Amino acid sequence: MSATQYAVTAAGAAAIVWVLWYFLYKSGPAVAASVTEGVQEVRITVKGGYTPDTIVVRAGTPVRLQFYRDETADCSERVVFEEFGVDVPLPAFETTTVDFTPHDAGEFPFRCGMNMLKGLLVVEPATADLRPSASPHKLHG
Repeated sequence: MSATQYAVTAAGAAAIVWVLWYFLYKSGPAVAASVTEGVQEVRITVKGGYTPDTIVVRAGTPVRLQFYRDETADCSERVVFEEFGVDVPLPAFETTTVDFTPHDAGEFPFRCGMNMLKGLLVVEPATADLRPSASPHKLHG
């Protein structure tokens, strides 16, 4: 093999590793919902993935997620929370509100319609304080 072939092979391997990391292991910041008039609210900008990747809320209190889709990529056309029966379109350059009430504590994944962009909804018990901690999700009580 020539030096050029080694360089091309190494660049290809690096690109594969980056793509795998980006779609499978990349983690954005966690954020706790703010409570306004008895509703937990989080604003989420969808651009190249869901930001934040982890959302922390309390069980038993209504949740309002406001997704602003700041792109036209096909993958981000929908958001799906299977555990809560949510599967809604996200029109480009518009805010879409998703309302539901999680009754049980736990971790509930959410995703795009193509199952490539993913996030996690962490539902804490109703008595938990939503604050930073040593948890892998950064905001467990």
